Amino acid sequence: MKKPTISGNKIIVPSDPEYLNDVDVFIEGILRGYGADESIIADIAISVSELVNNAMLHGNNSEINKAVEVSIDNKNNKVEIVIYDNGAGFNPDDIDNPLDDSNLLKEVGRGIFIVKSLMDSVNIESTSQGTKVTIEKAI
Repeated sequence: MKKPTISGNKIIVPSDPEYLNDVDVFIEGILRGYGADESIIADIAISVSELVNNAMLHGNNSEINKAVEVSIDNKNNKVEIVIYDNGAGFNPDDIDNPLDDSNLLKEVGRGIFIVKSLMDSVNIESTSQGTKVTIEKAI
């Protein structure tokens, strides 16, 4: 895969942070079309950007031939966004608590915590074939 592809409510991008802006523009455009408030758009954009970055770097190990897929739907004024990667999976329970004293000065490990604080719900399903993260936010 050499460039992003968009089909309806879905964007697929190579595992290269160069394409994070494409995902951001795509998601924000759809959210504005839904009539979402700018503060809600900002919360969702931050969350999606963090999750897509994690999918690219940690899930797909920055392998450019592996893609990250993002889909968005509006269900009764609740936005559902699903992010897929093709990585080896991980155990979400193994994520360190960034509020523990031993983790406060670490430069990494806050992404999922931030997403959980911004979204109404976060669901992580991980297998050896990849990870699917579903986030929801009322708009």
